[in-house]
Amino acid sequence: MVKCQIEARGVKDPLVLKAMEKVPRHIFVPENMKEFAYEDGPLPIGYGQTISQPYIVAFMTEALEPKSTDKVLEVGTGSGYQAAVLAEIVKEVFTLEIVKPLYEKADVVLRELGYKNIHCRLSDGYSGWAEEAPFDKIIVTASADEVPQDLIDQLKDPGRMILPVGDFFQELVLVTKESGEVSRESVLPVRFVPLRHGKEK
Repeated sequence: MVKCQIEARGVKDPLVLKAMEKVPRHIFVPENMKEFAYEDGPLPIGYGQTISQPYIVAFMTEALEPKSTDKVLEVGTGSGYQAAVLAEIVKEVFTLEIVKPLYEKADVVLRELGYKNIHCRLSDGYSGWAEEAPFDKIIVTASADEVPQDLIDQLKDPGRMILPVGDFFQELVLVTKESGEVSRESVLPVRFVPLRHGKEK
């Protein structure tokens, strides 16, 4: 998976490649999907949600330029796979999930795998995690209509955030904050499930 789907397509950060090699992807997919766990595509995990394609997980992780001292916010825990990949590299991961069964399952799986630097919370991702802000990096794994202002506010200066933006046509947007200036750059066309808001519960 790492050699043919990720490294061959341009992901070069050795820390990201090592993390992708180490995290057992099959643990994070439903029992009836385990045979497809290492294929180059997203998989359903229930409740209208998916575990992202391995390449996209690696691409988004590399785009953050993660460092061992980073405190990272993830919006959209899902299966917990992206959080685990990040946790192999950074100091702490704070991850939010709005779907209660997914939150509960991911929390158990991540604990069983021994991750002590991942903190899970059942919450609306639009609002971020204000009590733990600011964050060096932020990653959003569901598509928003626009970049949530609360997340921009919770991003450290300097800091980097990556998220899919759009409705039918979506693009990964890299947001950087430096010296008080916020910039946005579209880096890749993608297709993600929509980011759910608390009012939709």
